[in-house]
Amino acid sequence: MMESQILSAFQDGPPAAPSATSASPALVFDACHLGVILRAVLFVETVMAVGAMFGAATPFDWLVRVSILSGAALPATLGWLLVACSLKKFLSRMSRPKQKVFGVLLGGLAGLGGCAVLAVAGISPSLPWIASSLTGMVLAAALVSALVLRARARMPADTAARLSELQARIRPHFLFNTLNSAIALVREDPARAEAVLEDLSELFRHALMEQGESVTLAEEVALARRYLDIEQVRFGDRLQVEWQLDPAAGSARVPALMLQPLVENAVKHGVEPSAEGAQVKVSTQKRGSVVVIKVTNTAPGGQGKRGNGVAQDNVRDRLQLLHDVQGQFQAVFKDGLYQVRVEVPA
Repeated sequence: MMESQILSAFQDGPPAAPSATSASPALVFDACHLGVILRAVLFVETVMAVGAMFGAATPFDWLVRVSILSGAALPATLGWLLVACSLKKFLSRMSRPKQKVFGVLLGGLAGLGGCAVLAVAGISPSLPWIASSLTGMVLAAALVSALVLRARARMPADTAARLSELQARIRPHFLFNTLNSAIALVREDPARAEAVLEDLSELFRHALMEQGESVTLAEEVALARRYLDIEQVRFGDRLQVEWQLDPAAGSARVPALMLQPLVENAVKHGVEPSAEGAQVKVSTQKRGSVVVIKVTNTAPGGQGKRGNGVAQDNVRDRLQLLHDVQGQFQAVFKDGLYQVRVEVPA
């Protein structure tokens, strides 16, 4: 399948920075995300800018105060994030309340560190050590609370994903078509009939089992293969599948149940409506510090009736929860090709 005309619809951005290994499920908050770092720095700098307004007589005086406060707050914030990220395996072995207390106390130490920066710079002979420590604890408590809420947001999203996948797998026409295909093969090709039932069993098992926060891309590819193998029996020559997989991309972490709904959409909207069938291509490629995943299908009958987008919205939401700004999701229909393009950290 030629994709050159559709690839131009996407603007390849600069490679994302590599992310840390996915967090343990026992971790209350995870500071090892680029988006978290950016938001934390912006939040603290905003607080410093507002605080500098108190007592500032002129705009220039305000700028001087902001510069001084930022000189102390920025290293303290980055230090807090660095320590919280470095010790996340240690933190995951602690109870949830202890993790929160650790984060707040670490904020107090960061506040003292920021004050020490001012002391070394000789800004003032008398420095507010206690006030700096308390401010660091308050800001750290706010950051921990925000990260805890972010972590909790994954739970309903993962639950919705499993329910969506289960509903898709037990969709009556899919189940009946799969069983009818297996029955038709029992006499003429028993081995293939057995393979179809094994693939169906694996899809059910995967849908019903408890999923972790993330899985490897290689695992998702294996599940998508099973689904397409089943549909290949059903559609025969109408379904033409092409795989272009980069072995180096297989270890990338992706949300569980991410790839299969995308290939299912490709079959549903590309192959099913067309009497002559369609092509479905799945490709993965490691590009520096990112992995690019593409699911492309031809649409001989045009884009057709748009679906409700639940599957794609679910994938997009969970991708953002797992990788924040480092996870990208795009979809486009152009020149008879529909393509979904996903980027995740390598």
